[in-house]
Amino acid sequence: MYFNKKASMLPTQALFLNREIGILEFNRRVLAQAEDADTPLLERLRFLCIVSSNLDEFFEIRVAELKETIRVNVSAAGRDGMNPREVFGAVSRIAHELVERQYRLLNENILPELEKAGVRFLRRNDLNEAQRTWVREYFFNEMMPVLTPIGLDPAHPFPRVFNKSLNFAVELEGRDAFGRASRAAIVQAPRILPRMIKLPRELRQGKEQSFVFLSSVLHEHASELFAGMSVRGCYQFRVTRNSDLFVDEEEVKNLRTALQGELPQRNLGAAVRLEVADNCTQAMAEFLLQQTELGAEDLYQVNGPVNLVRLMQIPDLVNRPDLQFPAFRPGRPAALEKRSNIFAAVRKSDVLLHHPFQSFTPVVNFIQEAAQDPQVVAIKQTVYRIGTDSAIMEALIDAAASGKEVTVVVELMARFEEEANINWAERLEEVGAHVVYGVVAHKTHAKMALVVRREDGKLRRYVHLGTGNYHARTARLYTDFGLFTCNADVCADVNEVFKQLTGLGKAGMLHHLWQAPFTLHANVMAAIKNETRLAKAGKPARIIAKMNALLEPTVIEALYTASQAGVRIDLIVRGVCALRPGVPALSEGIRVRSIVGRFLEHTRIFYFLNGGKENVYLSSADWMDRNFFRRVELCFPVLDKKLRQRVIKEGLMPYLRDNRQAWDMDGDGVYKRKNSRGTLPRSAQQSLLGELARE
Repeated sequence: MYFNKKASMLPTQALFLNREIGILEFNRRVLAQAEDADTPLLERLRFLCIVSSNLDEFFEIRVAELKETIRVNVSAAGRDGMNPREVFGAVSRIAHELVERQYRLLNENILPELEKAGVRFLRRNDLNEAQRTWVREYFFNEMMPVLTPIGLDPAHPFPRVFNKSLNFAVELEGRDAFGRASRAAIVQAPRILPRMIKLPRELRQGKEQSFVFLSSVLHEHASELFAGMSVRGCYQFRVTRNSDLFVDEEEVKNLRTALQGELPQRNLGAAVRLEVADNCTQAMAEFLLQQTELGAEDLYQVNGPVNLVRLMQIPDLVNRPDLQFPAFRPGRPAALEKRSNIFAAVRKSDVLLHHPFQSFTPVVNFIQEAAQDPQVVAIKQTVYRIGTDSAIMEALIDAAASGKEVTVVVELMARFEEEANINWAERLEEVGAHVVYGVVAHKTHAKMALVVRREDGKLRRYVHLGTGNYHARTARLYTDFGLFTCNADVCADVNEVFKQLTGLGKAGMLHHLWQAPFTLHANVMAAIKNETRLAKAGKPARIIAKMNALLEPTVIEALYTASQAGVRIDLIVRGVCALRPGVPALSEGIRVRSIVGRFLEHTRIFYFLNGGKENVYLSSADWMDRNFFRRVELCFPVLDKKLRQRVIKEGLMPYLRDNRQAWDMDGDGVYKRKNSRGTLPRSAQQSLLGELARE
C-alpha cells in the first residue's frame, strides 16, 4: 500500500467503489441522453434502446457471474467491502429503478412526441377497419405458418426458451380435439419474424408512418392458434440467460472446434432475469418464475414491449433526418490528400487519424493497397471485433490468395463476436493465410497491422496502431485514435509482438511500446510514481488519463499517493471507475469525469507531464486487471511533436472543458451533470466535428 490510508480517515474497504454499481451508473448517464429534450427525438429513442442493450449484456455476463458466486456460497467481501449478496441486492434495486424510468420515459414522452411528429405505434384498439383487416391477413399469411404453439401437459413440459427470445404465455379454458384440458400454452415467436411491422402506405394518413408490434398482432389473433378453446390471457415474456462461454483453453486441443461446440449452448444457459408485460397476472408471473428457477427479485414487469432493443431499427425505417443528429462527412488529414498512396504519405511523416471525426477509410485503404501492391511481400494483423462484413478481411483474403505472406491473429474469445471470427478464420485458412488464435488464457486485444514492402532492394515496414477495433461500422460511432508510422524502432517492436503471438520464446525487449501482460502495468506505475516524485520535489506534476474503465487497485492506490503528494490528476473515464475522487486527505487533487454524447467515447490516452517533456501514450487497454495481466495489449507513444500536441488538443483538452455532456463524479460515486447555464456551452464532440469533419 503506497498511499497514507490513515490520513484519509476512511476504512480500507471504502477506498474502492463497486464495479457492478458503476456499470449501472453509466447506464443512468446514457438514459439521461434519452431524457434530454435537446437530443433529436429519434436519437432519444436510440439512446433508450442502447440502455436496454447494455442491460441485456450486463445481466448475461455480470449478473450471471454474481448469481453463480452466490450459488457456490462465496460470502467474502470484495475490494469495495460488499459481499456478493449485498451487491446483488443493490444491483436489483438500481436495475429495477432504471427499467421503470425507461418505460415511463417511453410512454410519457418519446412515443407521444413521435406521434406528434408523424411516427405512430398503433395498439390493437387504435386500428381502423382497413388496418385491422390488413393485420389479420398478415397474421394468417406471414405469422401463423411459422408459429408452433406448445400446450403444457405431462407430454409437453415447459420448453427451454432461448435467451432473449420473444415468447407468449397463453392462459386457456376448454378441451382440445384430443380431450386434453391444458390450461396454459407457450408460443415462441421465431426470430425470422420482424418485431416491428410497418403498415403499407395506403393504410396511413398523409405522410404519417405507422407501425404495429408483432406482439400486438399475436395478442389480437392468439385464439386462432387454439381452435375451440377460449383464450383467457396472452402475456409476452422474455428470459435472459447466462451467456458467458466456458472453454478450458488449457485442456482443449483445438480452441476453434471447442468454441463451435459451445456456442449453441449460449442460448440455453441458466436463467438470470424474467421480463413480462404489465398485464401478466400474478399467477402466471409466479408460474414463469418457477419454470425458469428465478426469484421475485429477478422479475421485471414492464409497461410496454418486453424488449426495447427491437425499437433500435425505427430510426432507419422511418428515414426522418430532421429527427436525427445532422449528417457529417469525416475529414481526412492533409498528409493523405497530398500523396498518391498511403505508403508515400507515411514515409514523409507519421499520420494520425481521429475517428469518427476523421475517416476510417485510410485504414481500410492501407490493407487494400497492401493486398494489391506487388511490392508488398507480407501483411500481419490482429483481429478482435471486426464484424460479419469487412472490407479489411476481404482484402486480407485477396492478399493471401494472390500469394502474399498473410498472418492474422484472430481472437476467438472476443465476446459475442466468436461466431463471426470463426467464420473469418476458416475463410482465411482456405486461401493459405496463417491463422493463429493468440495465447492461451490471454485474449489478444491489441490493435495492430504490419505491412512489409520491398523498396529499393530493401524491406521496409509500415505499421498501423489503434485504440479501437478494425471495425468500419463502430469506427463511425466510437471515438478512437489510429497512428500510421514507418519508424524503424516502433515497427521492430510490433514485429516482436507478432513473433510472440505466432511463435514461442521469451518476450524480447521493446524500444517504445508498453505491452501487457509484461511491461504495461509496471510502466504505468513507474510513470505515476515519477510524477509523484516530481511533486514531492516541488516541481509541476500532472497526469491526465482518458479511458473506458478504471478498476485496477494498485494503480488506484498509486494515484491516491500521487494526489497526496500534490500531483494534479484528471481522469476522463467513460464507464465504471472504482477510484473515489475529491476525498479529503486522500484524493483531493483528483477529478473524475465521464463524457456521454453522440459518439461512444472509446479512446485511451495517457498523459504525463514528466518535467515538461509531455509524454503522451495511446493504448488499446483500460486500467483494469484483465487488461494489465490477462490480455495482450499495446500502449504506444506519440513520438512526433506536432501529433503529440494534436492528441492533447483534440483528445484531452476539449473533454476537460466540456460543460454540455460531461458528468463529474464525487467521492461517493455519484455523478452530477455539468450545467452550461450562464457560460459558453462547450461540447467536446461537437467542437471536434466542427474542426475535423468536412462540411
